[in-house]
Amino acid sequence: MQLRNMTLYSIFVRNFGGTFAAVEADLPRIRALGVDAIWLLPIHPIGTEKRKGTLGSPYAISDYRAINPEFGTMDDFVHLCDTAHALGLKVLIDVVYHHTSPDSVLVGTHPEYFYKKPDGSFGNHVGDWTDIVDFDFSVRPLWDELIDTLCFWARWVDGFRCDVAALVPKAFWIEARRRVEPIRPGCIWLAESVEHEFIRYHRMNGLEALSDSELYEAFDICYDYDIYADFAAYAEGKIPLRQYIHALVRQESTYPADYVKLRNTENHDRPRTAALFPDRTVRENWIAWTFFQKGTPLLYCGQEWGVDHVPTLFDPDPVPRVGEPMHEALLKTLIAMKKDPLFSDGVYTLEACEHDVIVSTWTLGPKKAVGVFRMKGAAPAPVPVPDDVYKNILDGRDVPVQNGAVCASAEPVILLLH
Repeated sequence: MQLRNMTLYSIFVRNFGGTFAAVEADLPRIRALGVDAIWLLPIHPIGTEKRKGTLGSPYAISDYRAINPEFGTMDDFVHLCDTAHALGLKVLIDVVYHHTSPDSVLVGTHPEYFYKKPDGSFGNHVGDWTDIVDFDFSVRPLWDELIDTLCFWARWVDGFRCDVAALVPKAFWIEARRRVEPIRPGCIWLAESVEHEFIRYHRMNGLEALSDSELYEAFDICYDYDIYADFAAYAEGKIPLRQYIHALVRQESTYPADYVKLRNTENHDRPRTAALFPDRTVRENWIAWTFFQKGTPLLYCGQEWGVDHVPTLFDPDPVPRVGEPMHEALLKTLIAMKKDPLFSDGVYTLEACEHDVIVSTWTLGPKKAVGVFRMKGAAPAPVPVPDDVYKNILDGRDVPVQNGAVCASAEPVILLLH
C-alpha cells in the first residue's frame, strides 16, 4: 500500500486509557475503522526537573531506551506491538531528538552532547520550552547514540514520527534512515515539519531549520504546517477560501512529484475540528476533505466522537469516549475509499468555487472521483461530469447533476465514476 492510501491514528496513551493494555484492548475497534497504522505519542519516562504540570510533557524525555512506567512494562509494549501486527496494524512511535529533559540519562552520562549557553550552563533555543535542554549535533558521537536507539526500537516498530524534525540536521536523518533500513525494511519516516515563520525565526537567529523540500530527502511524509496558517486564517474568517486553496495548489509545484503530506484538521498540538466547526455537517465536510486530499490522513484519538477539547500534555485529561462515535460510519467509508489506487496514482485537481465550496477531482484512466465540500453550509456547486443522476458514496443518496452543477445542499458529496 502506498503511503497516500494509508490512514494513521494518533494516540496519547496517558489520555486514552492510560496504559498499553487499555490501548491494546481498543485496537480491534480502531482496525475495524479501516485504520492502517497507529502513532503513539512518546512512550518513554518523563523528566522531573522543571516539569510542566503534574505529570510533565511526554516530549521532555529522561530515558530513550526505557518505558514510561505509567503505561506499563517493556513486555506490555512488545505485546501491544504484537497484537497490532496480528490485526494488520503498523506501529509508529514518537522520536524526540531535538532535546531531552534537563535530568535525562544522557545529561548525566554525556553532558558533552548538549548545547551550552555562554555561561556554560545547559539551555535551549526555544524560549517557552522551559522543561527541556537542546542537543548539540556538532558532537558526532551523539549521532551514533541516537541512531543506535532507533535501531533498538526498530526491532518492534514499523516507523517513527520525528518531533520538530526540521531543527535536526538533514545529514543525521539521512544516516539514521540508512542504518535503520536493514533492521526494519520499509520503515516509515514521518517528519514534524514546521511553519514558515518558525523556520524564518530560527534562520534569522543563526540556527539551522529545514524546509519541507529538504526534509523530503530523508522522510516519506511531512506535516502540512506549511499551509496550516492559511487553513486557520480561513477557519477564523480572516481570508477567503481561494487563498487557502491557492496555498494547497502551490504544494503541487513546490515539492517532489511523489510528495506525501500528512492531512488533518486536528492533532495533539492544534484545536479540535469540533471546536473549529461546531456544526456537525460543516465538520463532516472538513473530515471528508481531509481524506480526499493528496496525502496520508491522520485521525487524532477522540475525533471520531466529535470531541471538542484538546487534552493537555501535562496533566491527567482523559479523552471522553461515551456512546457511539458520531463520525464512525463516515470515517469507515472514507478510509475504505482512500485505499483505492486512484487516490495515490491519479491526476489531482482542486478549485475554490463560489459560496465557499471546494470542488476537487482525481482521474486515473477511465476512473474518476469528484468531491464537493461545502465549508459554510448549503450551496450549489459546478462539477466536471455529464448531467445525470449519480450516487453519493458517503450516504448512498442520489445526486442529480443538472446544467453541470449539483443542487444546493449542506452535505459533502463524493462521486465515483468508472
